[in-house]
Amino acid sequence: MNKYDILWAPWRLEFIREDEAEKELRSGCFICRAAADSRDRERHVFFRSETSLGILNRYPYNNGHLLLAPKRHVAKPGDLTEEEMLDLMRQITRWMERLEQEMQPQGFNIGLNLGHAAGAGLPGHLHWHIVPRWFGDNNFMPAIGHAKVIPQSLDALWEILTQNNS
Repeated sequence: MNKYDILWAPWRLEFIREDEAEKELRSGCFICRAAADSRDRERHVFFRSETSLGILNRYPYNNGHLLLAPKRHVAKPGDLTEEEMLDLMRQITRWMERLEQEMQPQGFNIGLNLGHAAGAGLPGHLHWHIVPRWFGDNNFMPAIGHAKVIPQSLDALWEILTQNNS
């Protein structure tokens, strides 16, 4: 009998079930719901400022994948006020530095997907992705096993990011 390592990623089940993911998209904007709801842990909100918020990506590309968004529902960078734009750029810098401190990544992918054709899963609410990267973080699993292994739970990441959050 072959021995296999068990890889647990239970939060991915909703993503795998396409019909559930489609329901989530049809039921409105998850960022607006998070902005209006005070249950930060349940919504995976790890910070709030006056004009923006940070949410853990429920379907991360890599460990530590964060989403930063304006609280206001806007679709394009040109729709942001100067205050929102400045706050978001400050928050991107702040949280990138926090990830460097906590997780020691060797690089980052930071960017926007604008429009459905560009890969935006939520094209109506602008949000930046901050994805920590390490050499070798893309192994054989996506190519052969059609799976990406994320070694940390969202709850554990939320705990780290909300500690001493000033």
